[in-house]
Amino acid sequence: MNAITDSDLRSVLRHHAIDRFNAAYADVLDQRRFAEWPDLFVADGRYRVQARENAERGLPLCLLNFESQAMMRDRIVGATQTIYHAPYYTRHVIGPSRITHDGDGSAGDPVRAEANYSVFRTKPGSTSGVYQVGRYVDAFVVEAGVWKLLERRCVYDSEMVLNSLIYPV
Repeated sequence: MNAITDSDLRSVLRHHAIDRFNAAYADVLDQRRFAEWPDLFVADGRYRVQARENAERGLPLCLLNFESQAMMRDRIVGATQTIYHAPYYTRHVIGPSRITHDGDGSAGDPVRAEANYSVFRTKPGSTSGVYQVGRYVDAFVVEAGVWKLLERRCVYDSEMVLNSLIYPV
């Protein structure tokens, strides 16, 4: 039997920390605590929702592109207070993370990871359906001992998008 190295233990702990982060992220959105969502990012964090085709071709077009917590907060105010839309609930299912770059967790060398996600949507009085499927492409940093997103790119697989991308995915 092979001995567990410090590197193995560090890797397991990082995966666990990122998976816990993703579970908390999903809970914030699924429990509709939208005001907490921007706090999962650093102050100048980026959030993008982008089609797989554009991502793979290196094209910049995104459905949503926020470059700071302030932009995210503005979106939440719009989504919860000014935009009229039929109400719905979401349920996020996020797969285990895969670390693609094991940085030191600073802004200059973030930990990079990917995880598959699916989001289901339920409108009151209706059945649930698949809302969006894709993968998160993330850059994480640790600020004062807390894991935060420097960047989250939601790369969705569908060529067709529902016309009501209101809440973050």
